[in-house]
Amino acid sequence: MRKKRIAIICPGRGSYTRETTNYLQFEKNILSKEIKWMNDERIKSDMPSLTKLDSQKFRARTHMVGENASPLIYGCSISDFLTIDKNKYDIVSVLGNSMGWYTSLVLSGALTYEDGFHLIQLMGSMMKDDIIGGQMIYPIINDDWVTDEEVCDFVLSEVKNHGAYISIKLGGYIVIGGDVKTLKKLLKIFPAYDNFPLIIPYHAAFHTPLLDTISKSAFELIDSLIFKKPRIPLIDGRGCVWSPYSTNPMELMEYTIGYQVTNTFDFTSSVTVALKEFCPDILVLLGPGNSLGGAVGQILIMNKWLNINSKKDFSKLQKENPFVLSLGIEEQSKIL
Repeated sequence: MRKKRIAIICPGRGSYTRETTNYLQFEKNILSKEIKWMNDERIKSDMPSLTKLDSQKFRARTHMVGENASPLIYGCSISDFLTIDKNKYDIVSVLGNSMGWYTSLVLSGALTYEDGFHLIQLMGSMMKDDIIGGQMIYPIINDDWVTDEEVCDFVLSEVKNHGAYISIKLGGYIVIGGDVKTLKKLLKIFPAYDNFPLIIPYHAAFHTPLLDTISKSAFELIDSLIFKKPRIPLIDGRGCVWSPYSTNPMELMEYTIGYQVTNTFDFTSSVTVALKEFCPDILVLLGPGNSLGGAVGQILIMNKWLNINSKKDFSKLQKENPFVLSLGIEEQSKIL
């Protein structure tokens, strides 16, 4: 019996929420040696362990700040990844959204678990005392999850006119980065739609030129020797594939702490490339939670993948023969 081909997708900041507390305590995530090691590293640095954070009552000022949120999300994703039966599934590619790129580096073999943890802890802590700018999220789709070109053009035009930046292309959503004053102006301009526009708490202007100083500091603090060729194809935030055969580790480092820190992260292109270049049987979304489920469904609709043309089509497929499995949803994790 052939192994099923799967593409692994790693979540970014904002995926650990009030609903995902005690994620590491789930029976499926019996503490691995990797999590125990991360706990010890945090304690050595006079920081609460991941399991301690995970077991506490959710508080935004504790669980959403970078120095805690980033490693906590990483730990949850690693725990989920370790539950995948490699004898049943062939991992054909790995990708992630925003901070999830760092996790995907580890899962592809380009970084060790330990170096990945230190990289994520460092990048998540560099604005501990002074967050640079912020992020806002806004939908560019209608109720059927089909892109509304008029809304999309309006959003892109206003972002440009106000000197803000496209931070992340996230399926049916645009994440906008900029200084707080500019984001507050856009907050008044964009029409209300459900809970949007929404300024994301404790987020900096990730993937914009405003983080140039952070990128430069990272180059001074990170050893280039930690980067290796990936063992599994790795898809970045432009939709470019880093192959096990042709990857230059130095270029991978330069992209990771250089280009992607200060330029748009196109998650939509990442998923599109995973679909068209690697043709997986299943897309596997790592936890915590299911923050990328909707965005991935919207990207399937954009590509008319598996004849999915609307939210209704996607929901029907997920009920009958799930193509997207989120390990943050217990029922779906059991299928895998």
